[in-house]
Order: sequence, then C-alpha cells, then structure tokens
Amino acid sequence: MIHLGQINTLEILRETDHGVYLIDDEENEVLLPNRYVPEAFKIWDKIDVFVYLDNEERPVASTDFPYIKKGDFALLRCNQVTDYGAFLDWGLVKELFCPFKEQAFKMKPGGWYLVHCYLDEKTDRLVASSKTNRFLDNRELTVAEFDEVDLIVSHPSDIGMNVIVNKMHLGLIYKDQIFKDISVGDKLKGIIKKIRPGNKLDITLGQIGYRNIEPNAERILQELQDNSGYINLTDKSNPEAIKDQLQMSKKNFKKSVGSLYKQKLIEIKSDGIYLV
Repeated sequence: MIHLGQINTLEILRETDHGVYLIDDEENEVLLPNRYVPEAFKIWDKIDVFVYLDNEERPVASTDFPYIKKGDFALLRCNQVTDYGAFLDWGLVKELFCPFKEQAFKMKPGGWYLVHCYLDEKTDRLVASSKTNRFLDNRELTVAEFDEVDLIVSHPSDIGMNVIVNKMHLGLIYKDQIFKDISVGDKLKGIIKKIRPGNKLDITLGQIGYRNIEPNAERILQELQDNSGYINLTDKSNPEAIKDQLQMSKKNFKKSVGSLYKQKLIEIKSDGIYLV
C-alpha cells in the first residue's frame, strides 16, 4: 500500500513523457515527475519517495523529503494567508495547508508555528494544525519514571515550558529546572522525573543513565534541582549538616557524589556542588 504523508520504498515500473511510474507490492501506482527522476536508473530499481497530493489532488511522489511527515510535529514558517487558511513552507513545491479552524492563534505571513501534520479523513489531504495538544494523550502512558524520552518544546506556561513527549504525551518542565535557553520547536532529550496524579508528566533535562542512579545519588540530584542547581555541601562538610539536608550518612554522600561526578552530572567546587 502507498502511504500518503510517509516515506515509501517503491519500484520503478515504467517511463513516460511526464516521469516514471512507481509501483508497490499491491500493484498500486504513483507518478514520480521528471524533475525528481534520477539521472540513471533501471526498471525495477527501488527508490525512496515521499507521497502527497498535487495541486489537482492526485497522489504524486517526490524524492525531496519535507520538514514534517504525517504524525510528526515541526516548527514551520507561514508563507501566506488566504481566505481559506494559511500555507506553510514544509520543503515541497506545494505548501502545507493549515485551515483557520486548526490555528491556535491566527497565523501571519513570516511567522513560525509549531504544528502537527495529519491526514484529513474527509478530504484525504495532508493538513497542519497548531492545536498540538489535541494530538497528545496522557490517559494511557507508554513511559515510566526515569525513562529517557525525546522532547519537542511546545509552548510556555506560567510555571514552566510544556513539551511533547515521544510525539505522544504532554509533559512539563518547571521554570526552576530550566538551566539553558530553550525555544518553541526545539528538539531535546529529557528524563521522566515524576508521574503525578492524572498521568501528568514532570520532565527534567537530563542525560542517559539517570534511571540507573542509585537512590542516594538520585536524592542528591533531586536536592540540586530543587535548589536551582546548587547545594552548599562538600566532602569536608559536617556529617550532621549532610544528614540534616539529605538524610544520609557522610560515607554514602561521598560515594554518591563520586558516582554523579563520574557520570558528568555534577561539578564539585570549593563552595559546594553544582548541577551540570
């Protein structure tokens, strides 16, 4: 089956004046126009193409791949706005349409918008929507605490930055957990820090290996994150001060700090410990 909005691996069937026709395993055909035909090819060669509808609503193939595919999220530039909606640059000759009803805020030419690309079942057309939250679902989570996840920065809130988690769920990075400049559309790696009631996901920007940290090291990381990335404890600190702040012995503290330092998650300075 030829899938609209996706990369398809098809075979070259025959050559015509307008290009070459490609065929799938079910003998469905689609035209690859001359402008995309390789200089050298043989019949039955396999080729990767993106398939979408042309200006006459006919399926057509392209060897140019867009910035966004069906089911993806991406930050796209609005090229023009007409009486029907906005048209976005997604890297193909025919622009991606975003109806007015799918705009979270009224789009303007030259503006950049985070959108989701989906197939409109009524028109069988690929369209964009900046109402990204409606394509996310936290009712059944596919992630667990301390999992490493892929993030796309979605939109700011009063308490932090909303993020799209693994293209499926909605998560939140609190303001005091953001230690670098991030913008809408940025793609990042993160860690599921906590799952709150209602399957709300708290995210931290971390590294691989976070989930493998033993409990005392995890406690130190938590304390760092809760205190803007700094705690005023070192291996020379009084054992009682360590116990009061972290509820652990000095021996366990030194062992855990050493583990975090080796993983390059912290910096150790004369005045305390800093989160990298």
